[in-house]
Amino acid sequence: MAEAVVGLLIGKLGKALASEGEALGASLFCKEASALRGLFREIREAKEELESIQAYLREAERFKDTDETTGIFVRKIRGLAFEIEDVIDEFTYKLEDKHGGFAAKMKKRIKHAKAWWRLAHKLQDIKGRLRGAKQRKKDYAMTEMVKCPGGSASPCKPNNQALHFTREEDLVGNKENQEKLIQWLIGDSKQRSKIVTVWGMPGVGKTTLVAHVYNTVKVDFDTAAWITVSKSYHLEELLKKIAGELGVTDDVASMEARSLGLTMHNYLQGKKYMLVLDDVWTAEMWAYIRNVFPPGCPGRIVFTSRNHEVSLLASTNCVLHLEPLEAYHSWVLFCREAFWNAENKACPLDLQKLAQKFVSKCKGLPIAIACIGRLLSCKPPTPTDWENVYRDLELQLSKDVIPDLDMILKVGLEDLPYDLKNCFLHCALLPEDYSIKRRKAMRHWIAAGFIREKENKTLEEVAEGYLTELVNRSLLQVAGRNGAGRLKCCRMHDVIRLLALNKAKEECFGEVYDGSGAFSVEAARRISIQSEKLDHLGQSGTTSLRALHVFERYINIDLLKPILTSSHLLSTLDLEGTRIKMLPNEVFNLFNLLYLGLRDTAVGILPEAIGRLQNLQVLDAVNSDLSYLPKNIAKLQKLRYLYAGTVAGAVEAKPFGGVKVPNGIRNLTALQALQSVKASSEILCEVGALTELRTFAVSNVKTEHSANLSNAIIKMNHLVHLEIAVLGQKEVLHLEGLCLPPTLSWLALEGQLEETSMPQVLSSWSHLNSLTRLHLSLSKIDEGSFSGLLMLRNLCSLALIDAFEGKKLHFCAGSFPKLRYLFVHNAPRLNQSEIEEGAMQCLALLVFRDCPELKLLPHGIEHLTCLEELRLEEASEELLNKLQQKGNPNECSEDLLKISHIRKVTVELTKKGISERIR
Repeated sequence: MAEAVVGLLIGKLGKALASEGEALGASLFCKEASALRGLFREIREAKEELESIQAYLREAERFKDTDETTGIFVRKIRGLAFEIEDVIDEFTYKLEDKHGGFAAKMKKRIKHAKAWWRLAHKLQDIKGRLRGAKQRKKDYAMTEMVKCPGGSASPCKPNNQALHFTREEDLVGNKENQEKLIQWLIGDSKQRSKIVTVWGMPGVGKTTLVAHVYNTVKVDFDTAAWITVSKSYHLEELLKKIAGELGVTDDVASMEARSLGLTMHNYLQGKKYMLVLDDVWTAEMWAYIRNVFPPGCPGRIVFTSRNHEVSLLASTNCVLHLEPLEAYHSWVLFCREAFWNAENKACPLDLQKLAQKFVSKCKGLPIAIACIGRLLSCKPPTPTDWENVYRDLELQLSKDVIPDLDMILKVGLEDLPYDLKNCFLHCALLPEDYSIKRRKAMRHWIAAGFIREKENKTLEEVAEGYLTELVNRSLLQVAGRNGAGRLKCCRMHDVIRLLALNKAKEECFGEVYDGSGAFSVEAARRISIQSEKLDHLGQSGTTSLRALHVFERYINIDLLKPILTSSHLLSTLDLEGTRIKMLPNEVFNLFNLLYLGLRDTAVGILPEAIGRLQNLQVLDAVNSDLSYLPKNIAKLQKLRYLYAGTVAGAVEAKPFGGVKVPNGIRNLTALQALQSVKASSEILCEVGALTELRTFAVSNVKTEHSANLSNAIIKMNHLVHLEIAVLGQKEVLHLEGLCLPPTLSWLALEGQLEETSMPQVLSSWSHLNSLTRLHLSLSKIDEGSFSGLLMLRNLCSLALIDAFEGKKLHFCAGSFPKLRYLFVHNAPRLNQSEIEEGAMQCLALLVFRDCPELKLLPHGIEHLTCLEELRLEEASEELLNKLQQKGNPNECSEDLLKISHIRKVTVELTKKGISERIR
């Protein structure tokens, strides 16, 4: 992880050097220019030195745990890198500090000249200590000692090669998967070559399952081989291992790769073979060796991997994604391991409560359950001894309790690029079972500097790619996707989190404060506060804290003032969800602050002092008590995301609310998101200058604002998310002159559309091929204008909230081919809906709410073969009676037959006190 620290620092050094020409050109006197030149020289030399060290560190990470000299050197480099980062952050702030009048600025320039000399000398001192560390590493490195076996005082650690010996009882909860694998491998002997992939998070039991199946079916093949593919495999060595295991008798040891491949190809011709490649890290490996295996032979190749990319190599319908065990199977596995020598393998009554706590902590992860069970089997079966082990888990001593999984995660972390390591460890600092929102995680990573610009990609696109990569590597689990299938939120498995927290603390990345004991702020770079009790959060003197995350709702903000005062390099302050009413004045002295999180707080006023936070990139105050933003917000020219106002639910009729923003907002040209603002003629003219906006939400729009609003939006060529809400139901949106950008993905209009131009407006959306989510409210759409929406072929979610005034909804064949969610609320005249065969073929959820005249099921609902849920809320009594089973329970009405393919059907009628699940 020292490589991650150094990599992040090199980026900062590069940014500092980019300002050299401008800084020297702006210097007013010789002493300042001379001091600056000396400092930039030191920065350049430090950057060159660190670039050389970075390549070494990537390899050093692999063996620093077994070579003490290397471990000491890596820790020293990390500490010195932190010191250099402190110097660069202070330098960057002072260089960009332009507050005050002419006299004040001149005094600062004189002060800064002294600071440049001081910082240059500090860098010289750090470089000297860096050279000393390198020399000591060279002097004391024991390069000739064989570490394992023999010669080393350090104990040998087991490698990551899993023995593929399993017992029947190891396959708890995997019977169905076992049968499926066997069927794929030997069920169709006539089929030629087939690839099967088994993938899932580390420790979920991939190797155990495949090993059992391998030992069961290998007798059905002419030849079979099991190869564990190391992360740093060599192609030639891999081929030799495969050849030897498959029984190639030629002298493969002396062959080069090409000859070896040809020999194996000829050997396998006409043979029925099976090859298991366990723990494959990249799909690239198969691209190198696939031509070795003749496609016409009845071969079976099985990959196990933690990476989703590898699973895509499978033949059609031959992918198995292993998930954690359910509660019952977790308990069975635990008892088999913890009480393996008991006759009935049952947990004694006095230990059951503790045992359940252990099982719950493992969250269904077989390797964790097995490791803890085996450990407990070696302890006296008493509550006291078991409590001690559980306390170790709670204190995050997971390395001692779950050593096997710790080793697996260590290897996985070593494989991550350094910027991905930072993102992963950041996720570990969040509370247990925390829902990691995609957009919030991206903003945090960007503000922390974890995301680097890549060719033809925005920082947001790179950040989203990183989140997807962590999911694909099974380090995070998908917790939700939006209608378009895009990742919405994810979680980190509790056991993975425990191990990652251990790593974060060990590498000085960050720590969790839970109020359980003494805690020192001085050495921490990032702190996650997960306790209301701040008594033990002691600190004295200046800290190097970079991020402070608070996750407790009721917290005394005054107790954080000493930390805020001393942490002048703090870049992230996230107080989301806390019920604070006012920010301490100390916050506005944090010159290095890039992220200020006030979402869901009770903060009602931001003072003009916020204009001093010149480096601020993210201000998130959604659902706070703010009603307006101060004038000086317009001075924050680095601001990238500005969120305020209130946000309604996804399909609620209640509109969102904006805040009043000051004149001068046009100066914030770096803004990517502005959500949500109250409309005025002046503000709508100003936001037209914000051409980089991807997200824009505006409320309180009046009829007379329509022209200014359209003119502003037309200039937003990159817009992805647009929300417009009117001031009241009498206001009318005239949008006939608005040409929405083709990049638009999410559109919400809450307001009446001008009747005569409505067909023109809706038909003008036909070019929006990226539009996946549409929310219309109060729009007064009828049968004729609704047909204009049917050309939106990529729409995944459609909500008509108090928007449809017609009597019939007609979905013609081929309409909405990708729609998954359809909500129709408050349609008082709707009495009929028709779904032609071939319409909405992907629809999964259909909701009708407050449609009192709808007395029949949609005609053609039986054509919706993918429909999983139908909700009829505040439905008519007639429709309810048709769906309720009456009379002979063996008889089924025609309406019930129509919906018999739908897994869940619910009806609700509040005035009758009815809320019932029909299916």
